[in-house]
Amino acid sequence: MRTAYTSDQIRTAERALMATVPEGTLMRRAATGLSVVCAGLLPGVYGSRVVLLVGSGDNGGDALYAGARLARRGARVEAILAGSRTHAGGLAALLDAGGRTAGTDVIERADLIVDGLVGIGGAGELREPYRTLALAAGAAPGLVVAVDVPSGVDASTGRVDGEAVRAQLTVTFGACKNGLLVDPGRSFCGPVELVDIGLGPYLPDPDVASLTDDDVADLLPRPEAESDKYRRGVLGIVAGSDRFTGAAVLAVGGAIRAGAGLVRFASAETAVRQVRNRWPEAITTVLDGPSVAEVGRVQAWVLGPGMGTGEEAVALARAVLATDVPVLVDADGLTILANDRSLLRRSAPTVLTPHAGELSRLLDVPRERIEAARMEHVRRAVAELGAIVLLKGSTTLIAEQDRPVRVNTTGTPWLATGGTGDVLSGIAGTLLSGGLSGYDAVSCAAHLHGLAAQAASTGISGGHGPIAAMDVATMLPQVIRSL
Repeated sequence: MRTAYTSDQIRTAERALMATVPEGTLMRRAATGLSVVCAGLLPGVYGSRVVLLVGSGDNGGDALYAGARLARRGARVEAILAGSRTHAGGLAALLDAGGRTAGTDVIERADLIVDGLVGIGGAGELREPYRTLALAAGAAPGLVVAVDVPSGVDASTGRVDGEAVRAQLTVTFGACKNGLLVDPGRSFCGPVELVDIGLGPYLPDPDVASLTDDDVADLLPRPEAESDKYRRGVLGIVAGSDRFTGAAVLAVGGAIRAGAGLVRFASAETAVRQVRNRWPEAITTVLDGPSVAEVGRVQAWVLGPGMGTGEEAVALARAVLATDVPVLVDADGLTILANDRSLLRRSAPTVLTPHAGELSRLLDVPRERIEAARMEHVRRAVAELGAIVLLKGSTTLIAEQDRPVRVNTTGTPWLATGGTGDVLSGIAGTLLSGGLSGYDAVSCAAHLHGLAAQAASTGISGGHGPIAAMDVATMLPQVIRSL
């Protein structure tokens, strides 16, 4: 499992480590790792032009010491001293190695630009001259490497207020920071290279975590010799309507392709007809009224995709939420909950899977604020709504009370197409009915969903292209086999 931490957690661990090693050890370790990564990005170190953007803090010192090592290997290293003060030891090392200070005009001629302006303690908008330097680095043709975190990105939350350095690679020290995994910050980082400086024994429980393929493989339910369809998990799905049938077909498809033991689908006659035609494996029920008693016993429910928000839909949602098994609520079901949050008062687990717009209605918060501070608002949602929450988006976050927020790192921008969320609901419902906790079920479902989308979008040439929601469902058995 990959883990990430807030700035305060990292600084506390650094202080504990520094008490056990000679002064300057951590900076030397960081600078050495940074210089090695930078050297590997250059076609040849000797004769290359390297520009350091140097701020006032230790982040600037890391850049200066790394620049000194590159200068000793023959690089032409020039430092723009942007802070009110400069790390004295780092500057002396750079000048002794043959580096020099320079004005901002050197940025456009650099092969490599090292962003050492603001470290993990930075928050809020970049001040001048940092803001202008961030813009100049973004406009220059050279590669940009961020030191620990791109300047302008809040290391603890991923929030970006105003301009930020857009790096092609981020070299971070000791442990990953939350803001490197969570958008909007993640989009400024490029790939993240971790340099070990010895923090491991001093790190607390993580603030953020991300499942790996191995983690998901360990969690996924597996049938055994004595398994039957009922032991493997029976999922009930209430989705679709006479008007919206596609969501029902996709949600059922996601569940079946993810390996559900049995799917019981209930809806209006038109939606049931479509599901019967496409998925004969499902047991279907045409609903006549708000009761789900005739559907049969299930281990979990998926509620909401395409079901509408009228009076009949509300009554049906009330009936499902009154059951004593876990319920995953998506799409129209979330709109119903936003209009009546009292429906969330239930004894069994509830899982919500909103995108930012749906969460804005649930919390009565503008969507823009949620997008700007996704970590803050997914935690707020858990606390206020008493549910497990999967917040969809360019970074998918999964939160449960008193647990690390999980960040899903699989997927592709091609997932931004209609119906993929319905497939995700079906996958998560299958895992929920198979015995996983809500937290683990949606975490694994998001991981599988992303892998299936990546597999579906990969063409013969190895590139990536458009996908449809059903393509994601179709790839699920292959992805699960691969794990």
